[in-house]
Amino acid sequence: MRQLLGSGRISEALVKAGEALAANPHDVEAGFVAAVALAESGRVADALKAIGAVLRAEPSNAEYLAQQARFFLLARREADALAAARQAVTAGSLEPLVLDTIGCVFARLGAHDEALPLFEKAVASAPEVIEFQFNLGSTLGFFGRVDEAARAYEAILAREPGHGRAHLALAGLRRASAGAGIARIAAALSQNPDPEEEVRLRYAAFQLYEAERQLDEANAQLSLANARHRANLGYQFEIDQALFEIIRRTFVRDLPLTPDSRLGDAPIFVVGLPRTGTTLVDRILSSHADVTSAGELQAMPLAVKQLSGTSSRLVLDPATVEASRGVSAQKMGELYLARARQNAGASGPRFTDKFPLNFLYIGYILQALPHASIVCLRRGAMDSVWSNYKHLFALGSPYYRWSYDLMDTARYVLLFQRLMAFWRQRFPGRIHEVTYEWLVADQETETRKLLTHCGLAWDANCLEFHQNRAAVATPSAQQVRQPINARSVGRWRDYDKHLGKVKDYFLANGIPLD
Repeated sequence: MRQLLGSGRISEALVKAGEALAANPHDVEAGFVAAVALAESGRVADALKAIGAVLRAEPSNAEYLAQQARFFLLARREADALAAARQAVTAGSLEPLVLDTIGCVFARLGAHDEALPLFEKAVASAPEVIEFQFNLGSTLGFFGRVDEAARAYEAILAREPGHGRAHLALAGLRRASAGAGIARIAAALSQNPDPEEEVRLRYAAFQLYEAERQLDEANAQLSLANARHRANLGYQFEIDQALFEIIRRTFVRDLPLTPDSRLGDAPIFVVGLPRTGTTLVDRILSSHADVTSAGELQAMPLAVKQLSGTSSRLVLDPATVEASRGVSAQKMGELYLARARQNAGASGPRFTDKFPLNFLYIGYILQALPHASIVCLRRGAMDSVWSNYKHLFALGSPYYRWSYDLMDTARYVLLFQRLMAFWRQRFPGRIHEVTYEWLVADQETETRKLLTHCGLAWDANCLEFHQNRAAVATPSAQQVRQPINARSVGRWRDYDKHLGKVKDYFLANGIPLD
């Protein structure tokens, strides 16, 4: 039965497990296979019931506990997932797949310090398994251990020379010769990789050509990668445009939630466009003695979605915004906090939630959590466009589909700026905007303003954020381990000749380029 699972024959595995259980309801192995098959079929509630029955028979089986933790994650029961993962560690296992599974649960919950030793043990036991090496490399990178991370990625490429994620991760670490890396990527591209791998390889090539200051070739690789990826997405900008419009219309007069929130909790929301300094500000804040970082939480989007009760596929869409009218602000705040507190980084009284696109939810946040602090990053329009266009987000993510075309990205930046102008007018004094360029020019002055807005006393450690050893699970993990600098300011000018239409668009709409 396990062989059927391993080969992807999920339906057959479920049938065989069912037959075995019919013959012997106490067949624990069949119950386990049934649970995994149910989860892989999308029947997560049934999978949790099945794995619960298995664990009643063998409550200290680390493999079963690891899978239960994974199922809890699928069910968005993060607190239960964390508890099951920790039970699995206590139960003990030498099986590398079990160790990796538990590690992945911890990683998803932001508990990277608990994930790392498990990934290390999994790789030590099975260094030939590429996925184990990749998980280890990623987590080492989060802790700034870049040389060790590079070795993990090199181990992958020694076995699979065309592995796009490893090439892309290695290019970001800058731990190998750019010229040698470009040659390896060219060889991988000559093997006609699948479309997703091609996109990753070309993004990696872009980074290495840029490092060599071969900017025309860098731009050619990036443009081709983005064009290929966007063609597969079927993205329509009008969908995002309609969403921004319904948000404005919903909050322009009477606020949509029932004004009954009495919650005194005061999380700090760091919002803004991606790639504009949100990780930097989150790092500054979480270097304060009284603040922890919970990373990029989905807690507010999921609270709005759940209480709105819509069945649409998207977490936020016009139907969900419309259905939020009349929802209790108190319940929304309670639901947000219950989910947020399940994250390892949100255990303290003050924590940061650094999901950038929470800027769409500012109206909900301020109603549901009246004592919350909102910090919004602002960056020059052209740098905002370029920094997003040149970054490969998770290929399956529905949030950033606008970022794979220069003009889509420019139009999205304008939508963002106009929505933030609306929020400022609608909630005067409640949003503190940090201009990235000002922050890197005068860190102390801007940090003092930031802390004052958040109701925090001065803490000089905030100026030494790069000494903070906690994990950073964002693309800026390496940058925020260095002292503040202005190297990223005006980077778009390197590609000025390729950005004429974007410049014309911003100037026509009265938007300064820098």
